[in-house]
Amino acid sequence: MSDQLKQRVYEANMALQRHGLVVFTWGNVSGIDRDRGVVAIKPSGVSYADLTPQGIVLVDLQGNVIEGDLRPSSDTPTHLELYRSFPGLGGICHTHSRYATMWAQAQREIPCFGTTHADHFYGPVPVTDALVRDEIDGPYEQNTGRVIVRRFAQLDPLQMPAVLVANHGPFTWGKDPAQSVENAVVLEQVAMMAYGTLLVNARQSGIAQALLDRHYLRKHGKDAYYGQANKAEE
Repeated sequence: MSDQLKQRVYEANMALQRHGLVVFTWGNVSGIDRDRGVVAIKPSGVSYADLTPQGIVLVDLQGNVIEGDLRPSSDTPTHLELYRSFPGLGGICHTHSRYATMWAQAQREIPCFGTTHADHFYGPVPVTDALVRDEIDGPYEQNTGRVIVRRFAQLDPLQMPAVLVANHGPFTWGKDPAQSVENAVVLEQVAMMAYGTLLVNARQSGIAQALLDRHYLRKHGKDAYYGQANKAEE
């Protein structure tokens, strides 16, 4: 089971590079085995050219290394805080992708202007509060997770599988590591489109609630009909 988890996390990390979401080592993906309480995550500072499935590090939910000779990602405490707080998460992805990071650095949520966004994210992609000095000087990476959790006090992380950490960058998640990367890819696209939309029309307002509901719920609602499960097509 550990080898399978490490393989899935390895493949998800390599997908970040294929999709152009990382420069050098600026990104990481993790996955969790909930039954065993084991998290697999990319090792810190290892280039994608040198990454192997065997190099993926296993830790417990308290951050103790249980398998691997390399140090886990420096963002591991953030991932663990999210896994402990959001039990529906099976994989987490963090990048510094260009457009999503621009919004994070501007401390602005990404407005939902159209149906492409609405198909994946149920409303504007939220941005966290900026960390204060005590949070930065303390257990910084864990506090990064905590500021995300605070931002989601009134949000469903399964309906909004993305967040922008103020002055930092995006985190996305999903049912497994592969889906967390898929959501990172989509997030970068909608961040770019939102940026372009405001260049074309700086006064553009957000999508109508009825259209947001229709597009999000047809894919993710209890009566979802998008795709092949019910022999329906777009």
